[in-house]
Amino acid sequence: MSDGPDEQRIAAVAADPRYARLVARRAKIGWLLSAIIFFAFVGYLLLIAFDKALLGMPVGPGVTSIGIPVGLGLILLAIALTGVYVAYANRHHDARMAALLIDHGFQDRVA
Repeated sequence: MSDGPDEQRIAAVAADPRYARLVARRAKIGWLLSAIIFFAFVGYLLLIAFDKALLGMPVGPGVTSIGIPVGLGLILLAIALTGVYVAYANRHHDARMAALLIDHGFQDRVA
């Protein structure tokens, strides 16, 4: 089975050093953001395990403890980091990938 023109162009994109740098940079950002959220959640779990009293302290005169806003903060952090990744990808990754595809003859596939 011979490679068609699309397969050859795909191979050319994959062999392009700009593509390798783009993939490496995207992976670096992904791992960094994943590490941030991982350590935040591990820190929260360690607080639960070793200082329950701190998380159980009431925020004010009500029944809400400190653990509730901290847990909510973790959820908001995850959402914010997702937004950071999407903004980065939209601003940098997508434009560079589109330019790379155009350089290799995929003009019809770039939106």
